[in-house]
Amino acid sequence: MFLPAIISFILLIIAITLDNYINKDWFKGYFRIAWYLIAYLPVGFPVIKQAIESIIKKDIFSEFLLMTIATIGAFAIGEYPEGVAVMLFYAVGEVFQTLAVKRAKSNIKSLLDQRPDEVTIIENNIPKTVKAEAVNIGDIIQLKPGEKLGLDGTLISDRASFNTAALTGESKPDSIVKDETVLAGMINLNTVSQVKVTTAYQDSKLSKILELVQNATSQKAPTELFIRKFAKIYTPIVVLLAVLITIIPYFFVDDYVFSNWLYRALVFLVISCPCALVISIPLGYFGGIGAASKNGILFKGSNFLDVIATIQNVVMDKTGTMTEGVFKVQEVVFNSDIDKDEILKYINVLESKSTHPVATAIHEFVGKIDHSIKLENVDEIAGHGLKATINEKELLVGNFKLMDKFSIAYDIDPSSIVYTLIAVAYDKKFVGFLTIADSIKQDAQETINKLNALNVKTTMLSGDKTNVVKFVADKLGIANAFGDLLPEDKVNKVKEITSRNETVVFVGDGVNDAPVVALSNVGIAMGGLGSDATIETADVVIQDDKPSKIPMAINIGKQTKKIVWQNIILAFSVKAIVLILGAGGLATMWEAVFADVGVALLAILNAVRIQRMKF
Repeated sequence: MFLPAIISFILLIIAITLDNYINKDWFKGYFRIAWYLIAYLPVGFPVIKQAIESIIKKDIFSEFLLMTIATIGAFAIGEYPEGVAVMLFYAVGEVFQTLAVKRAKSNIKSLLDQRPDEVTIIENNIPKTVKAEAVNIGDIIQLKPGEKLGLDGTLISDRASFNTAALTGESKPDSIVKDETVLAGMINLNTVSQVKVTTAYQDSKLSKILELVQNATSQKAPTELFIRKFAKIYTPIVVLLAVLITIIPYFFVDDYVFSNWLYRALVFLVISCPCALVISIPLGYFGGIGAASKNGILFKGSNFLDVIATIQNVVMDKTGTMTEGVFKVQEVVFNSDIDKDEILKYINVLESKSTHPVATAIHEFVGKIDHSIKLENVDEIAGHGLKATINEKELLVGNFKLMDKFSIAYDIDPSSIVYTLIAVAYDKKFVGFLTIADSIKQDAQETINKLNALNVKTTMLSGDKTNVVKFVADKLGIANAFGDLLPEDKVNKVKEITSRNETVVFVGDGVNDAPVVALSNVGIAMGGLGSDATIETADVVIQDDKPSKIPMAINIGKQTKKIVWQNIILAFSVKAIVLILGAGGLATMWEAVFADVGVALLAILNAVRIQRMKF
């Protein structure tokens, strides 16, 4: 990458030495011009070629055209060393920019794409090393302690401990038991384990995350889009001003010398090149996306980094967001005149049709599903529960709103119990209820404290009982809490906030809450380690389900925006000063080079800085 610049630099140094220190009679006239032209071509030809290609694509006033006009103009007025030097430094600056972008991309790739190229599979009870791409679904991978898993699969061994840092940013060991999912990039920590492959190499979770992060910059932030639009208007104005700087003094200056004023105009052109902005701003956003992915937060576009930096409200779901989402049955309170075990069997079969965490809790409490029990007319009623027919009798399992909906009379006050209640009715009669409890996540309190410190208002919305939601909200210090909500009620609550012209982040599971996610300015999904659907739905995905990553995401957005604006102010300030000096004849091409290439390099170094920050 540096070879053309090195050749050009050596030829330029020889020419300057022959011009100023070793005066040779033969280094004059056409031979001197040809020497400087040969020194110019290695660095100048690629830029001239790109300027022509841009013109063909109707992008006439590009930075390549500015540099071409300025350096060819320098040759036209006999300033050969400066013409070569400007293009040489510009070329070196472009190489450094390319290296910075490549480094930023490779940093992100190394963070995420940690899969081994080869894996050990068991074939006829014999270990065999093969390329990871060649492994088929259903193959058994043998994983020694310290080895990384190459493909997604399920654990066949009874138990194993894994480092999940590649996926979540957290190096804390994660214990996985038989038949649970393990993902590419996880590192086996203790015993030799066996994993059955469930996903092709190119379809693994890590591949999708890597693709998502690498493509995130295709969704431009408003600042980035503005700078690109600005450059398209700004560049032709600069060219026009350069022409005017050359011509207008003719009518007002007594000792007008065309070559002097043309030189000033050419300096003006070099200074005004917008490459510092055009390169460093996208790199700043790319750095923010990389810093977030390093911490297990996936942004789907740089536009979301911009929005989240100015967020005023965080609206969150309760179950699985601020609480573990791991329910346990606490007690079963049934009428004395019914067969408790039989009803529990019925409930277990019915709940097996649902993926809700409550269903899992009931299944774990009751045990094996009795497949001899036949269900008919199974219906899931959103925000209420489940309904089915067993033995030609109607079974209802859900919240007390379900009882009200079907006019089932009950003799308890649900609001008096600070637990999630599952009401049960059979054959048009209320038979009792189960109480289910969920524990608050360890970092939930820290999350709310940090959001309060950022002056972000917090609201909890849940389909769970109002008194349960209020209990959790009060414990954590969440400002507003609403329970007993249907999906459309959540939408209305968020609309209330947006109607006040306030920005909203909604944090939920990203699938059931799709309408609210779509309505909010930024939708954050607690993606966990297994849900592809959440990655598809949300704008931001928190991979390890930790709510403390919400204020971290906001902070990364704020720092990214800060760095981007630092670069904009730096570029404009330096350029404005040197432009005025250049137009007044007080700045030479050397100052122009600093204002262009120097500022670009400073801005790039500043943009890369975000990837080293601690959040």
